[in-house]
Amino acid sequence: MTWKNTEQRYGSLSIAMHWGMLLLMIAVYACIELRVFYPKGSDPREALKQWHFMLGLTVFALLWLRLALRLLGPIPRIEPPLGIWQQRFAALMHLALYLFMFVMPLLGWLLLSSEDKPIPFFGLQLPALIGPDEALAKSLGEIHETIGTLGYFLIGLHAAAALAHHYFWHDNTLARMLPSGRNG
Repeated sequence: MTWKNTEQRYGSLSIAMHWGMLLLMIAVYACIELRVFYPKGSDPREALKQWHFMLGLTVFALLWLRLALRLLGPIPRIEPPLGIWQQRFAALMHLALYLFMFVMPLLGWLLLSSEDKPIPFFGLQLPALIGPDEALAKSLGEIHETIGTLGYFLIGLHAAAALAHHYFWHDNTLARMLPSGRNG
């Protein structure tokens, strides 16, 4: 398998980015969900929050590479071709996923900034994007949490669609994104 996309399937770099980003987003969600098992202010809870911040910002950083890969290389054909409604829905789904990977980390960064908290990134301290603002922080927190919850459904819908394409419509949508030598 080549590292670049072809007309028939995604290259190893795109495949690694796709599945790596999924694992990264699972880790982001796990960190913030698991923190509730520890008392407020405890070291494990604070560590999970720090990892949530850093992994979320990693999603933001890697998104730019992912977008470059998508824009610079061919997108493999789906065989048999999709109907027009499926093409449009797939385009909307991918746009929503990319917006999600952009908006969520940015909202988190803005939230930490408005709370006047440090923005950690693997030993670095990122600058605040805005000044402290308690009312704005509350609003940003609610928006971040709501979009995060919607993200569960968006990712689940994406996975369900891939499985439907594979098992119901019998096209190569899923197979194009599986590691080399796997047909599902």
